[in-house]
Amino acid sequence: MLKGIDPLLGPELLAMLRAMGHGDEIVIADANFPAAANAKRLVRLDGVSSPRAAQAILSVLPLDDFEAQAAFRMAMAGSPGEVPPVCRELETALAAAGYDRGVAGLERHAFYARAREAFGVVATGESRFWGNLILKKGAIPPAEGDG
Repeated sequence: MLKGIDPLLGPELLAMLRAMGHGDEIVIADANFPAAANAKRLVRLDGVSSPRAAQAILSVLPLDDFEAQAAFRMAMAGSPGEVPPVCRELETALAAAGYDRGVAGLERHAFYARAREAFGVVATGESRFWGNLILKKGAIPPAEGDG
């Protein structure tokens, strides 16, 4: 255990997040997502919901503010404009972390293609359909007086 670090952030996940650079993306995947087949790097958080995983990750991950969007959800097949409850909960986690630029919907196959290019995938135990999110990592500016 570490002070100030969410206990869901185990060694593998912390290492993945720390190794990511500005612009790299991480996928928070629901239990039905083909995570092992699509991940360059995979960390499992079985038994954890997607919103709870997002909350933990967002406690340490800065989101990109150089682009219009830094958060992307999988759009529902047949109803791409509809936002399911699990995605509303993901939006709440993003808002609590200070992100206010909305979550862009990506068609399912476009989401899979983008996930294959992501730095890593966090496979959760989220059982609700459409509980998938891609986050784009931002940069942390230097402290006053640095460099």
